[in-house]
Amino acid sequence: MFEYEMHQMRAAELSREADHRRLLGEARKIRAAARRSARHEAEGRVSTTLWRSRLTRGKARFTRAA
Repeated sequence: MFEYEMHQMRAAELSREADHRRLLGEARKIRAAARRSARHEAEGRVSTTLWRSRLTRGKARFTRAA
């Protein structure tokens, strides 16, 4: 009976290890695909409102003419 229980524990351990390695492989593939797609995409348009708010912090950027 002891050998059977040891066999069951080892089989469960190997199954968990295989699942873990499979998950790591999938994560690597997803990250690599994300890097490849990011390399081929355009950077996109920068939001001017966010840019202005960071530079001026709510103040007018230029003084108005009289």
